[in-house]
Amino acid sequence: MDKKIKVMAVSLCAAALAVSPSAAFAGDAEAASSAGDGGSVTVLTEAGYKATVEDFTTAEWEYLGDVPAVVDFYADWCGPCRRLAPVLEKVAAEYAGKVAVYKVNVDEAGTLAASYGIRSIPSVLFIPVGQEPQMSVGLMDEDELRAKFDALLKY
Repeated sequence: MDKKIKVMAVSLCAAALAVSPSAAFAGDAEAASSAGDGGSVTVLTEAGYKATVEDFTTAEWEYLGDVPAVVDFYADWCGPCRRLAPVLEKVAAEYAGKVAVYKVNVDEAGTLAASYGIRSIPSVLFIPVGQEPQMSVGLMDEDELRAKFDALLKY
């Protein structure tokens, strides 16, 4: 079942998505902070996403958080994803405490990626509190990303 999420922009830099056969085992692991350093971006598994952000197995959208959130759907092999990562880390640090920032590896979370109809990465989900989420597909520069974070705080 695909959740209907409004796509905000499509970039020609988006990489084609290829979900690996290893995706089946990843759903039972817990969330971990990126690089294990207590950073501002938290890496989520399918189970962690379902408990923290939203139950992607249902047809209705219900955000579980109390502050706006950003979810970066990525893969380790994706060049544009690797270029977005440090920019996302920087902007996430600036908005720490105001916007929750998560990353989901699509190779390890195939069911989650499929439920949102993710076909290209990076795909970044912007979740305002009490509003419908919007997906941005493709590489964003720092100014674009910061503007989207600012927009989240206006709701």
